[in-house]
Amino acid sequence: MKNKTKILAVSTALVAALSSYGVQAKVSSEEAAKLGITDTELTPVGAVRAGNAEGTIPAWTGGLPQKDQTKGQWPANPFPDDKPLFTITPANYKQYADKLSPGQQEMFALYADYKMEIYPTRRSASNHPYVYQAAIGNASTAELTESGNDFRGAKIAWAFPIPNNGAEAVLNNATKIARAGVQRWSNTTVVTSSGKHQTSKIIEELLSNWSKEGNTASSFDGKGDVFYFRQTIKAPAKKAGAVILILGVMHNDTGKRKIWAYNPGQRRVRRAPQVQYDNPKTGGDGLATSDQLGMFNGNIDRYSWNLVGKQEMYIPYNSYGLHDGDLKIDQIIQKGHINQDYARYELHRVWHVEGVLRAGTSHIYKKRVYFMDEDSWQIAVMDHYDKRDQLWRMSEAHLYNSQDILVGINTAEVHNDLQSGRYLVVGLDNEDTPDDHSFRSSPSNYTPAALRASGIR
Repeated sequence: MKNKTKILAVSTALVAALSSYGVQAKVSSEEAAKLGITDTELTPVGAVRAGNAEGTIPAWTGGLPQKDQTKGQWPANPFPDDKPLFTITPANYKQYADKLSPGQQEMFALYADYKMEIYPTRRSASNHPYVYQAAIGNASTAELTESGNDFRGAKIAWAFPIPNNGAEAVLNNATKIARAGVQRWSNTTVVTSSGKHQTSKIIEELLSNWSKEGNTASSFDGKGDVFYFRQTIKAPAKKAGAVILILGVMHNDTGKRKIWAYNPGQRRVRRAPQVQYDNPKTGGDGLATSDQLGMFNGNIDRYSWNLVGKQEMYIPYNSYGLHDGDLKIDQIIQKGHINQDYARYELHRVWHVEGVLRAGTSHIYKKRVYFMDEDSWQIAVMDHYDKRDQLWRMSEAHLYNSQDILVGINTAEVHNDLQSGRYLVVGLDNEDTPDDHSFRSSPSNYTPAALRASGIR
């Protein structure tokens, strides 16, 4: 048991030391040898394989197996018999403060009915063997570019399973497994401080070649269009028909996203380069920025990133109860916060990463703090600070493993404005249909001309 604690302590100390010197080199062969699918100190994604000393975090044993799923069918909860171990409330949250972010703690301080039900920890994250082999190989070949904002020498999966600094850690979120194709409902529900809410119905299409089996760092350099994204508003009626089209790149040093917007009232397609960074998110009523879709997306160049280390934390996980087609949005939404009866929290190790706005750049967030699940590199919790250095917003991604394709997904992203009492929920598809992973389309359908031809009100 003591050895497990020592592993975590040494790993955190090493990360902090490397981060302070801004190391950009590839890891040594000795470090890379710690990665493996079985019987190694670290898992293929760089997580500590062993459980913790207290036994409250188990060892990773491979995660959930792949399971066929019929199109349109909601995934079954793989842990139906699990019961909460205990509940954190405003009355006792200070006892658990060392495992909560400042933003999470503020939610307990603000709302007398707020709670977190803590379930047994299930390290369910799993991926295909070729994905793991790619990540293991990336450890020895990937490196930051001279700008410090981009990478080279990686393919398919996490570029830096053993990160040396904050930029590498954030780029692991950018290079995590991409779904080959998906059509999904990414509805946004805006909730006022009084609890009134309105949902914008938004459907999205996404295609990506990043994680295609057989890709190599040389054959797939990522300099061209790597992903195709189309977002269409279906409701309310006054906004219906508006479309955002994005042709994305993997390497921001050598390419830029190309973005267009279709306005149904004008029936015109225009370039929309502003739809990134801190431009307001579609349908979000100013409660989230464009680069918060998926918790974070886009270029990392406006921040200086520091990898603080690794810690244990209560995060949303295995959120199959919230990802349920029998639920209605009115059951999930309530005043102040979502209905926490449908949320599941577990104790997991997370990477703690902080970004501070660089001089000469602009963004509404002066500081961003990310807590990233060690088994998937998904951002599970994030705190944002305003220009006065005041805690402004706390966001949580309610994660689950999509067993049909073995990819971690956010069933809902909840963005809480701690200063106004409003919040935004992104991704509540409960009244629609689950993600369709069989979706495929031709890249020729993602051009301004195709957008113009298909645009209807």
